[in-house]
Amino acid sequence: MPAAPLEVTDLSAGYGPTRVLEGVSFSVAAGSRLAVLGRNGMGKTTLFATIAGQTRRYGGTIRLGDTDLGSLESSARARSGLGYVPQARCIFPSLTVEENLFVGLKDRERPAIEEAYDMFPRLKERRKNLGSQLSGGEQQMLSTARTILGKPTVLLLDEPLEGLAPVICEELMAAFSKLAASGDMTILLVEQRIQSALDFADHVIVLERGRIAWSGTPAALSADPETIEKLLGVGGLH
Repeated sequence: MPAAPLEVTDLSAGYGPTRVLEGVSFSVAAGSRLAVLGRNGMGKTTLFATIAGQTRRYGGTIRLGDTDLGSLESSARARSGLGYVPQARCIFPSLTVEENLFVGLKDRERPAIEEAYDMFPRLKERRKNLGSQLSGGEQQMLSTARTILGKPTVLLLDEPLEGLAPVICEELMAAFSKLAASGDMTILLVEQRIQSALDFADHVIVLERGRIAWSGTPAALSADPETIEKLLGVGGLH
């Protein structure tokens, strides 16, 4: 399936009685790349979890292409074309790399696993290793590859570079850029490495206390050190 657009309108959500997001609206065109930035605790992970159907939605709509995701369970959202790589990675530690990848195939045939190995050659080298035997970076590659094998039309990546060595970060960002260049997926990225996110994205939104405080292009944000310091807590980009 080709990439699909994602549209979020007046979204309010949270956990139990606690509202984290309030009145969030944005759209991502099919095949484009959105970076979601903000300091810790501002609602970025909650936003992705809400799109994936894992929080309490108080109001607003989420549309993936022609599909209203609001009333769908997480599994149905995945079948509709939503791919979610959570911050926690969530691989199966007692399964091998290859067995983990089988889970992501859904209704595709076994040879499709080679797509994951083409993207991340490290996984092919470790295909018989258990998930628990992988480094943090390899686990992130496995979590990402397993999701991508399902051929999502919209892909959510929640802080995929967290805690990883620079060389692994470069490998992952190269893989994400290759996916984006294919035009087959609409990609949303939450990332604390601000420059990496800006280099990747077409458009940026910045969350502040569960609301969108800034929206624009990566170039516009890079040229606005006052906003970077105020909303992201850093003195500048390098």
